[in-house]
Amino acid sequence: MLRFALAAILALTAFALPAQAHQDPEIAGFIQVDGGKIWYRLNGREHLGKRPAIIVMHGGPGGTHRGNMPYVALADEYPVILYDQLGTGNSERPNNPANWRVERFVAEIDHIREALGLDEVIIAGHSWGGTLAAEYAVRNPDGLKAAILSSPLISTHQWIADNQEWIDQLPPETAATIRKHEAEGTTNHPDYRAAEEAFYARHMCRTEGCRNSRYRVDGPDWNPVMYEIMWGPTEFFAPGTLKDYDISPQLPNIAAPTLMICGEYDEAAPKSCRKFGGMIPDAKTVIVPGAGHATMGDNEEFYLMALRIFLKGIED
Repeated sequence: MLRFALAAILALTAFALPAQAHQDPEIAGFIQVDGGKIWYRLNGREHLGKRPAIIVMHGGPGGTHRGNMPYVALADEYPVILYDQLGTGNSERPNNPANWRVERFVAEIDHIREALGLDEVIIAGHSWGGTLAAEYAVRNPDGLKAAILSSPLISTHQWIADNQEWIDQLPPETAATIRKHEAEGTTNHPDYRAAEEAFYARHMCRTEGCRNSRYRVDGPDWNPVMYEIMWGPTEFFAPGTLKDYDISPQLPNIAAPTLMICGEYDEAAPKSCRKFGGMIPDAKTVIVPGAGHATMGDNEEFYLMALRIFLKGIED
């Protein structure tokens, strides 16, 4: 999951990227979906109808497309579509929790394909966006050429268990502070928030480049209310509506070639990414060296290289 920490270790807002990835969208607009309109942007329009379009889902719940900006670099070979989910970013905000359901968010992908006439697609999603990508992939819709599951939430119980192990590796007083305030329901306490930032420094953004020169806070606002209702107060504590979420039993149904990719110190822990990747018949698992959950910010060059190798492989 992705969360904006108050001290700028945010779930995926936006990273400072190479010039190519900051290019303006060639097409942008709004698409009607169930409950309102969502904003999208497209690069690589010259490849439309010639190559599968890459549709990229952002993290959160409640994040924005800005965290996925590195994908725009792939527009030299593919149409690349980034968008903000309903209720956040540039999209309409009806602020109706009835819209905050997994099935409705997944349906946004169908609306995008229909509105833009996309016969063949590659779906990609990071964190919560990886959840949506997995949900879409298990349906095996017509024209799905591949799936990229980037640090995905597959099972909340597994996610929390993995992050409890990461918490065990924090200094004892930091781990004790986290557990004390979660047990007492005082997760807004300054001590808890300080401990949260210590956790994120190890498992969200690990590099100075990610947090500072490569980390951006411009762009559309996220929706912290959506995040907290659906997930919870932090990346490692999930009392929200997703608390019992688990799509792992359906992973063997995915027929499309799949890339499972996560960071070496990711909240989506490598051992679980390997396990879940191993449940998909045609999947490769890649671990991004030195990266936390913000894989694209910590090691963008390796991340994009892994994507290009995978995409080249599905064409051969």
